[in-house]
Amino acid sequence: MKKTLVTLFAAAAIALTSMSASAQKDPDVGGAPMFPNKTIVQNAVNSPIHKTLVAAVKAAGLVDTLNSKGPFTVFAPTNDAFAKLPAGTVDTLVKPENKATLTKILTYHVISGKIDAKELRKMIKKGGGSYVATTLEGGKLTFTDDGKIIKITDEKGGTAMITTADVFQSNGVIHVIDSVLMPS
Repeated sequence: MKKTLVTLFAAAAIALTSMSASAQKDPDVGGAPMFPNKTIVQNAVNSPIHKTLVAAVKAAGLVDTLNSKGPFTVFAPTNDAFAKLPAGTVDTLVKPENKATLTKILTYHVISGKIDAKELRKMIKKGGGSYVATTLEGGKLTFTDDGKIIKITDEKGGTAMITTADVFQSNGVIHVIDSVLMPS
């Protein structure tokens, strides 16, 4: 099941979309239409701003997982987010000998269930200003909200902002983020 979830994450990451922080019907992500009746993978492969994520999902062997039923909530880094990593990081991670590390990083960007921005905000408020979620990888992500944007903090203290929220898929939802999150 964990392998299936990992594959689902990869597909979700592939479907990565970049919409505004509010939900839209059949939004475009990077100029490509996203359809709520298609899976994360079916949508992701068309997003020009998620080519690096799609390549990583393929290298990790997660495509089939992300085509599964889910539901999953995926926090999908853009090409620009991956470009922020130190030079050579992505090239090193996609090598076959680093598949386990790549899978760990990718599944750290996925949580079980279909959680939209409105629900995230409710959980943050209920938590007194923050919400901690367990990822498919088993690590923790902390969410905070300044009223305009939801910020995600990883276990190493790195942060990402949700730049496009609520990109609904048939097997979950994607929130586009501006940085890659790293597990401990």
